[in-house]
Amino acid sequence: MTPADLPARPLAQCPRQAWAEVRGLMTDIDDTLTRDGAIEPIALQALHDLKAAGVPVVAITGRPHGWSLPFAASWPLAALVAENGAVALIPDGRGGVATEFAQDEATRARNARRLQAVSEQVLREVPGAVPAADSAGRLTDIAIDHSEFDRLAPQQIGQVLAIMRAAGMNATVSSIHVNGWFGAHGKYSGAQWMLRRLYGRCLEDEIGRWVYVGDSTNDQPMFERFVHSVGVANLRRFAPHLQHWPAWITQGERGAGFAEVAQAVLVARGRGRSAA
Repeated sequence: MTPADLPARPLAQCPRQAWAEVRGLMTDIDDTLTRDGAIEPIALQALHDLKAAGVPVVAITGRPHGWSLPFAASWPLAALVAENGAVALIPDGRGGVATEFAQDEATRARNARRLQAVSEQVLREVPGAVPAADSAGRLTDIAIDHSEFDRLAPQQIGQVLAIMRAAGMNATVSSIHVNGWFGAHGKYSGAQWMLRRLYGRCLEDEIGRWVYVGDSTNDQPMFERFVHSVGVANLRRFAPHLQHWPAWITQGERGAGFAEVAQAVLVARGRGRSAA
């Protein structure tokens, strides 16, 4: 699929006035801000530029609480939602981070036993399946590596998904992991939660005032709902698997693509460097 064939339009063609009412950004992390698990300098600078302009950024990821904690403390974010909407990490502005959960303690304890059983079944029945390297930091879900450090073929990924879903789990595929969890939460409910928690407002009432940025198939619920949705250029590798495309796609991949989005928001607010 060539760029001209993509359902998403090039972000460079987005009219400046289209984002004049944008209040903030929500973004995926892996392969949207990062490369090989580390944030790209251009993306980190974009986060600082947005914060300086008074534009809050909420990161929403399938990564676990333990992996996310140092980044919630050090990156200029309003909040970081981990484990696909289950865990919120909220900086206190003094170097500390508060952890909050979408599920109560009893539910998490009950689900932990079920998660362990499904994980054991996946490892037993899917040849080559291994837990994600960050599994020790997970509190509410399980993750199977498919392309971070180990490789699974599409058929094996399908087997993992089938086992998780047969057990009653929600299951998604990110750019690096297959994630599964018990509960109705997801990236979109995490976005709703944070707007209520941070600002006391309803996301549905201002869905046209927030931009979402992502890179993979598990970002489709966000692409579908957000008026201002953007895929970084590496989203193209998932083209055969996408049913819901973002409105726009960047020229750059990963952190460079996110920086393009940040610049577009800043230009719309009269704070950036217009390409015009």
